[in-house]
Amino acid sequence: MFVDEVTITVQAGHGGRGCLSFRREKYVPMGGPDGGNGGKGADIVLEANPHVKTLIDFRYRPIHRGRHGEHGRGKNQSGAAAEDVVLPVPQGTIVRDKGTGEVIADLTEPGQRLVVAKGGRGGLGNAAFVSATNQAPRKTQPGEPGEAFELILELQLLADVGIVGFPNAGKSTLIAAISAAKPKIADYPFTTLTPHLGVVRLEEGESFVVADVPGLIPGASRGAGLGTRFLRHLSRTRLLLHLVDLSPQAGRDPLEDWRAINDELDAYGGGLADKPQLLVANKADLPEAAENLERLRRFAARRRTTLHVISAATRQGLRELVYAIKQALERIERADRDGAAAARPSRRRRVSA
Repeated sequence: MFVDEVTITVQAGHGGRGCLSFRREKYVPMGGPDGGNGGKGADIVLEANPHVKTLIDFRYRPIHRGRHGEHGRGKNQSGAAAEDVVLPVPQGTIVRDKGTGEVIADLTEPGQRLVVAKGGRGGLGNAAFVSATNQAPRKTQPGEPGEAFELILELQLLADVGIVGFPNAGKSTLIAAISAAKPKIADYPFTTLTPHLGVVRLEEGESFVVADVPGLIPGASRGAGLGTRFLRHLSRTRLLLHLVDLSPQAGRDPLEDWRAINDELDAYGGGLADKPQLLVANKADLPEAAENLERLRRFAARRRTTLHVISAATRQGLRELVYAIKQALERIERADRDGAAAARPSRRRRVSA
């Protein structure tokens, strides 16, 4: 099961209390205080793990508590600190405070860690309060309580390219043909109920990550179908691959489908409608697709955009499409670098007259 949003409760461990103790031995009449300090409570830590792909473990175990630190003991023995609780989450997990909705962190890098609840500090034993004017203190400290929070974990997939289109346009077939992903493929709507990630590798040793995002139909931005649940996964992509179905057997108009999907991207917001797109016509191997293909060619010519014609089932045009994606990603990367360079302040050396 793919789970991309959960609410969890985290409770860090409390610190152990300090010990009130005096050294009492037969031949040591002036032993003095020897109460040790309490140990620190366990922190609750989230760690981005590239091997974890879903938040499903948190669905069945939403409460996570850390152990308390040990109490101090006599003979100046400090209590042991509790071991931190490390919770693995997928890369791309956004952590929000449930009460305020504030984003606390965005865990995108492998091994990136976030302490979401700090364990309580251990209290001091009476040996820590010895002074020149107080040689036998009876003062100790209790351990501090650990922090507790309710958090929302929201997963947004990390992918370079997002494939969008109506159900049965061939998104799953395409990602299976160009990568090692193994999505479920069938002839009925909403075959794909979860997003899939696939790594596309090129001969030069380069690669990029593609996401097959399901659930886009009219009204998706308002939650129809699987809409808002998966539209969020497009927010991190740099390029959208807009797949339309050429087959008249689907009973759909590819031009109307193209407009409907873009309307949903625009309605959802977050800049999705402004992302660069490649227009891709699928199922070109079908003889009856010729009429729709000609209409799409005229449409692309009017918009001065390139139409990529493929058949994911027969692999027609896939090599050319993969390299077109690579070139588009390179153009986006160059534009981002140029924009970042232009935004940096100039550091020209001042020349005196």
